Amino acid sequence: MEGSLVPHALALLFILQLPTCLATRPLPTQTNTEFIKTSCSITTYPQLCYSSLSTSASKIQGNPKTLANTALSTTLSTIRSTKILTSKLSKSRGLNPRVASALIDCIEELGDAVDQLQKSIQEMGQSENTHWGFQMNDVQTWVSSALTDEDTCMAGFAENGMGGRVKTTLRGYVVHVAHMTSNALALVNNYAST
Repeated sequence: MEGSLVPHALALLFILQLPTCLATRPLPTQTNTEFIKTSCSITTYPQLCYSSLSTSASKIQGNPKTLANTALSTTLSTIRSTKILTSKLSKSRGLNPRVASALIDCIEELGDAVDQLQKSIQEMGQSENTHWGFQMNDVQTWVSSALTDEDTCMAGFAENGMGGRVKTTLRGYVVHVAHMTSNALALVNNYAST
């Protein structure tokens, strides 16, 4: 008899806990996702923008500042991952010394991009005050600098025949990061203009 009550008790406990679980993790609404889609339409890569931010719709909730912050945070996370991948590539056996050197330079550039985005996120977290225009100018400058750092990373592989498979692999990741950074900059610019 006791054995048959346990599954029912567990099911009842689950049902009673379900509203609590749903309350702590809001689901994205159509309005929130439409706000993201509309906002992303001003970016250079709107599909990437939407796909990278729509999972945070319940957090963004139609707020342009939160949207820009989320874009910066998502981009920062992607740059960090790309930096780790680049570091692993730089430790590959049998690399041409020029390729190894270009990878080390790229790691440094990606590190600079990480620093720029961290400063941007920190500045965006400050409350708006009388120096808000200066704050936004700083953020825009730092995000632009991160984009330049990413371009500089790939410039080390510009010479014909430089890097082969390593270049091809890295290029895909760095181009993706650059597109995300470009989108984040567009959303920051849009927020700054409001």
